Amino acid sequence: MNTANIERRLNSFAKQVVKDSQDILQKEKGSTSLGKSIRFQVSKEEGGFSTKFYMADYGEYLDKGVSGNKVKRSYKDYDNKTKTSPYKYTTKGPPIDILSKWIKRKGIKPKGFKRGRSKNTGQFVSGFAFLISRKIKREGIKSLSFFQRPLGLEFKKLEKDMLKMITLDIRSYLTEFYRPK
Repeated sequence: MNTANIERRLNSFAKQVVKDSQDILQKEKGSTSLGKSIRFQVSKEEGGFSTKFYMADYGEYLDKGVSGNKVKRSYKDYDNKTKTSPYKYTTKGPPIDILSKWIKRKGIKPKGFKRGRSKNTGQFVSGFAFLISRKIKREGIKSLSFFQRPLGLEFKKLEKDMLKMITLDIRSYLTEFYRPK
């Protein structure tokens, strides 16, 4: 049976989820490599179809948030239900060396920092990164639900449209199968 309508609708669904996720990330974080890493794959399998989404590993932490030692974080899932983040900082915070690179790349300078004032800016950046790491460990990372929200919204639309697509594909099959020769 020809399933072109179903495949087309699943591709449309997945493209919209990816686009909306990237738009939310762009609004919240600006242009990021995470946004560029979001992609999908629709494939026909023996029992039906599969739609899979992929993104950089840390995307799930940003989507669902990470609880800290003192603050519990939650996120809205695709059903718009609030759930506690499955991730938590317990004994360690984010690595200081990675935060130091991020601080340098973003050009972040705390209040009171003046260029040329310190001979060893590397120590200053490491100290600043340590303070940021300690705060993240304590308070966690707030959820953006950048993927969960679009997935839920588009899935609701998909549920409504899918019966139409199946009907079109069956009608197409029947008219093709019973076409007079």
